[in-house]
Amino acid sequence: MTARLGVNIDHVATIRELRHTAYPDILEAAIEAKRGGADQITIHLREDRRHIQDADLDRLKAWSGLPLNLEMAATDEMVRIAVEARPERCTIVPERREELTTEGGLDVVKQYRELEPLIKRLGRAGIDVSLFIDPETSHIAAAHALGITFIELHTGQYSDAPSQEMAAELNKLQQATKRGLHLGMQVAAGHGLHLGNVPEIVLAIPEIVEYNIGHSIVSRAVIVGLRAAVAEVKDILEVK
Repeated sequence: MTARLGVNIDHVATIRELRHTAYPDILEAAIEAKRGGADQITIHLREDRRHIQDADLDRLKAWSGLPLNLEMAATDEMVRIAVEARPERCTIVPERREELTTEGGLDVVKQYRELEPLIKRLGRAGIDVSLFIDPETSHIAAAHALGITFIELHTGQYSDAPSQEMAAELNKLQQATKRGLHLGMQVAAGHGLHLGNVPEIVLAIPEIVEYNIGHSIVSRAVIVGLRAAVAEVKDILEVK
């Protein structure tokens, strides 16, 4: 089975927001990602609007060239925005203003009561809901109890691990994927993935149905262009 590729284009907007220009154009980036083989566009509308803006969400949803996965914090403001925009999926992620990027998965166990009404509101709007979680049994079980059928495993520990620890981190992802599948969930993966570490996880865990990759693709695009950078990762995910 070939895994889908969600291309996170947040950092195209990061470049734009550095000088508050109209370029690079977020919609053009999405179109180029599609031409490179992307199956989904992923964006994170952060509370501080450091990169993606509300207007970007509106434009991408109006384009409808690919399914849209909106990463968002578990707040009333973000749920309201999501319900109005109606992306195909919302992935709830942890968020802190002072972080450079998302640092770990949701604490679903601790936030269970907070998440429950938000997930129900999104579901009533016809939006598929995913939770971005660490590869830990307790959080997978809590997500299942909330009625979640799609989870995204945080691969940051795997991506950042020194070579002698990568096997152990990969095993954690394997076991978490098995647990999710046992509970009837689909399992995606993302965070910190790049051309050097994607092949091993793809070979080791063929059950993962989707990868969401952003920073490394946008970084590579500086050298080879966005369409080519997407195609390089997509080629790794193709079944040979």
